[in-house]
Amino acid sequence: MVRLRGVPSQVSRARELVTAVLGRDHPLYDDVVLLTSELATNAILHTRSGAGGSFTVTVESSEMGVRVFVSDAGSDGPPCVCRTSTQSTSGRGLPLIEALSHRWGFTREAGSTTVWFELLRAHMPAGVAV
Repeated sequence: MVRLRGVPSQVSRARELVTAVLGRDHPLYDDVVLLTSELATNAILHTRSGAGGSFTVTVESSEMGVRVFVSDAGSDGPPCVCRTSTQSTSGRGLPLIEALSHRWGFTREAGSTTVWFELLRAHMPAGVAV
């Protein structure tokens, strides 16, 4: 887990954490980096973390897959998978997480919000032709 300041430059530090934990050759690397960037950006833009606060990023990797948690300083409402117009310049982060991850969710407690996603490795049973 790493604690980051709630400023836009810290999104790249969140990506660096993914690189440090997974390595660039990990089969889920590109999607994990993309989705982590989305959650870090959301923490900065849509929560109190972006108003002088901080947020944390935790990356867990196992043989089965990767799970990332981003905890922020909370907001007035829960995270929303809102549908936006094609002209909108924001609002696509959580729909992207929903589309690309195998599972995701959030918890709100003690004034903070933690949003997480999980990506699983595809395992082919022995004897299956590809």
